[in-house]
Amino acid sequence: MAGTIAVTSGAPVHVAVCLVGFRNPGDIAGALAALARSTHADFDVVVCENGGAAHRDALARQVGGALPGGQGVEVLPFDGNSGYAGGNNRCIAARPDAGAWWIVNPDARPAPDAMALLLAALADGRADAVGGTLLGDDGRVQAYGGRWEPRIARAVSIGKGERFDPAAAPEAAALDYILGASLMVTPHFLLVAGPMRDDYFLYGEEVEWCLRARARGLRLGIEPRAVIAHAQGTTTGDGGAFSRRPRLPVYLDQRNKVLILRDTGASMPWLRALGSLAALAARSARHRGWRQFGYGVAGWIDGLRGRRGIPGWLPPSSDA
Repeated sequence: MAGTIAVTSGAPVHVAVCLVGFRNPGDIAGALAALARSTHADFDVVVCENGGAAHRDALARQVGGALPGGQGVEVLPFDGNSGYAGGNNRCIAARPDAGAWWIVNPDARPAPDAMALLLAALADGRADAVGGTLLGDDGRVQAYGGRWEPRIARAVSIGKGERFDPAAAPEAAALDYILGASLMVTPHFLLVAGPMRDDYFLYGEEVEWCLRARARGLRLGIEPRAVIAHAQGTTTGDGGAFSRRPRLPVYLDQRNKVLILRDTGASMPWLRALGSLAALAARSARHRGWRQFGYGVAGWIDGLRGRRGIPGWLPPSSDA
């Protein structure tokens, strides 16, 4: 298997780090500063800026062409707003010969040893993709990984809110997916699973990707000692109070949960999707987020209709 050979050959593995941004150069700069401290030095960074040609050019001027350690930093030419999934697909395609690809959110700050630990977790060939521990600003666990509950179209972050203890992390078999804030994959993973579904645009793409990969016999791994601090939601605005969340993240979260049901072959997806709608209603009532409820219902309906891609009501990226 090409992925296993690339990771276990004994030679240094070149990692292509994939960052996707949208008019958040401060986040990108912070991620690059964290990556520059990595103990594994054989990597370069590919950035997809979705916010327009002028924002792409400004970012390229700001970040320069290399990190202090000599690792290259390439900001891809602007080619329309391809969303998170499409942006990562572009980054991966730009480095077809990498030994591994590490998808990292721009608001994530990997610990210096995180890249090396994730690579070591792939080296024995027991996993084709691996994640670490995401920690929130409070130092508590955001997630060790995720569990998908198809009965009610619910994605659950495992370990959320717990005190960080690597020994308490779940076994790899408990994971249905690895969160996209930090997800390292091998060539074999890409060969078998294929790319992310860019018609999700944003949210849920890593859930469907990992479920598809597992259905094709690929294995997920976890290295809980690989710590990634994650601010969450700095670009999309989904990290704050539910009642203040904007239209896009609420709409897409609901739409794409229904699409996951459809794309993974769940029986009676419309019936299972009622669980997601009920959870949205309960959350909206609890937080008095009635406007958000309307956003979510619209997404839920469009998911049932099979609507995909960038929402038609979202203004196109421009240089304004």
